[in-house]
Amino acid sequence: MVDRPNTRRRFLALSGATMATGLAGCSDSDTSEDDGNGTNETTNGDDDPPEDDTEDEGDDESEDEEEDEDEVESPELALETEYDSREEFGQPGEGFDDFEDAEEWEVVRGSAEPDEEVAFEGSQSLRLSAEDGEDVIVEREIESTDLTDRDLSLAVRTTTPGNVAVDIRLVDAAGGSTHHQLRSVSYGADDVGWFRTSPGVFEEGSAPLERDAVERIQLLVYNTDEAEVWVDDLRVHDRPETGYVVLCWDDGTPDFYDAASPLHDEYGVNAVQSAVRQWTQGSRDDVMTLEQLQERQETGDQIIAHGSHVFLEDLEEDQLRESLEGDKQWAVDNELQGGHYITYPHNSFDRTVLDVASDYYYAGGFNQAGDVNLTGVYGFDPLVLPRTIGHDLEIATRCVDLAAEHRQCTILNFHAFDLENTMDEADYEELLEHIDSEDGIEVVDFDDLWRMRREGH
Repeated sequence: MVDRPNTRRRFLALSGATMATGLAGCSDSDTSEDDGNGTNETTNGDDDPPEDDTEDEGDDESEDEEEDEDEVESPELALETEYDSREEFGQPGEGFDDFEDAEEWEVVRGSAEPDEEVAFEGSQSLRLSAEDGEDVIVEREIESTDLTDRDLSLAVRTTTPGNVAVDIRLVDAAGGSTHHQLRSVSYGADDVGWFRTSPGVFEEGSAPLERDAVERIQLLVYNTDEAEVWVDDLRVHDRPETGYVVLCWDDGTPDFYDAASPLHDEYGVNAVQSAVRQWTQGSRDDVMTLEQLQERQETGDQIIAHGSHVFLEDLEEDQLRESLEGDKQWAVDNELQGGHYITYPHNSFDRTVLDVASDYYYAGGFNQAGDVNLTGVYGFDPLVLPRTIGHDLEIATRCVDLAAEHRQCTILNFHAFDLENTMDEADYEELLEHIDSEDGIEVVDFDDLWRMRREGH
C-alpha cells in the first residue's frame, strides 16, 4: 500500500446514517415487520443484555468490524480484475420501484410506455421519449417518506446519450423540490447499454424540499433532440456522514507536477492523475516522466489510467482489449497502485468498452459535463462515474458546497492552467482555500470512492 502523508482526509467514518425504514412501495422485501401503513419498522428488544455478556459482545462486534474492513480493502494490483464490478455491484441498496406496474407513473409530458423487449431487471422497463426538443416528465405519488439520509439511483439506457440529461426530482406536500441530475452521458456513442446513475443534487426548486416529507417522485429527461431513454430498477441508499471531492487531473501535464502539486502539498490534500501510458513511455516533453508520477504517488497522489487517449468506442474489440491490457500491464510493472481505475479519453465509451474495461478495471468513467454533475457515493455505476469540468471557479465552488450540504461527491476535472477546460492557477488556489475552509467536505481518491461503494452495497 502507498503511504499517504497528506493527512487532512480523516478517512473515513463511512457507516453513514443507519438505514431508514423501508419506503412505501419498495419492491424488495426484508425481515422487518410491517406496521400496517406500508412502511417497515425493525423491532428491537427492550431488555439490556446481562452484564457478564457485554464484554464478549463488544469483542464480537470488533471482530465483525475488522472482517468488514478486510472485505473492502483496496484490491491487490494485478493485470485482470477478480470480478466484474458492474455485475457484482449492479443492484446496491434497497429496491423502490421495478417498473413492473407502469400505471404507477403518470405521464406529465412526452411519452412513456412499458417495454418488454428492453429491461434491466424483471420483465419490462419504462420507455420515455419525446420529439422536437420536448422534455419528458413522469411522476409517481408516494406516501410521505423521510429521505433526509437517503439517495436514489436509477438504471438508465438511452440511444441519444449526447442529447439528454436525466433528472430525479423529489417534491414535498407543499411543493418544495430538489433536482438530482445527471447532466451528460457520453459524447459519441449511440447506445452505451444499461448503466446506473445516482445523480447528485443540481439545484433546489423555487421552494426548498422538506426532505423528511417527500410525497412525489418525478423522472425528467431534458431533450435537445429526439430523446429516447429507458428507466428501470429505482433504488434507495444511505447517505454518508459528510461530503467528498476528488481533484482529478488528466494527461500528466507538467502543470500538475510543477504548479498544482505544490498547492496540494500546501493544503494537505491528495489528487488523482490520469496518465497516458504511450505519452509517458514515449518521453514526450509536455508530459510528466514515469519518475515524476512515481514521486507524486509516494507523496500520496493516485496515478490511474487514461486509456490510449483515442476514442475507445472507435476501436475494434481486439484492438480495444490489446490497448487496455497494455495500459494495465504498464501500471502493474511500474507499481502504480491506482492502476485499477480508468478515465475514458474524450468521454468515449459504449457497451463494448464497458464490457472489456471491466476485465481490467474496477471503477472510473465518466459522464462529463461543464456544469454541476455530482453523484451519491453508495449507488453509482462503478465504471460510469460522473464528473464536472473544472473550467470555472464559481461552478466548481458550487459543486463543493452542494457536495458538503447534501453529503454527496463531486469529481472535478482539470488538465493544464492555460487551457480553456481548466481554471487558471489563481482560481485553483482559491478553490483549494474554499475546500480547506468548508465544513463537511473531504478530499478523497478512487480507492476511497470504491471502498464506499462496496461498503454501501
